[in-house]
Amino acid sequence: MTAEQPKQLLHLVFGGELTGPQEARFKDLDKLDVVGIYPNYAEAEKAWRGKAQATVDSAHTRYFIVHLHEFLDPDGDGLLG
Repeated sequence: MTAEQPKQLLHLVFGGELTGPQEARFKDLDKLDVVGIYPNYAEAEKAWRGKAQATVDSAHTRYFIVHLHEFLDPDGDGLLG
């Protein structure tokens, strides 16, 4: 990683209808809404907020932000493995 290339902190935004308002279990995995992958938390939060606000009337619909960079580089050194 050089000075010109900032560390990538990738985030996934996705959601869908849950089996219940208190559960993190999706009703139909074939209907998951994958919103996108974003280069930082701020961009992911904007996308998440838009989807969450658009579905505010559905108590069973939830959107999530997943910190992909934590799965890809769990020790934070920028190297695989």
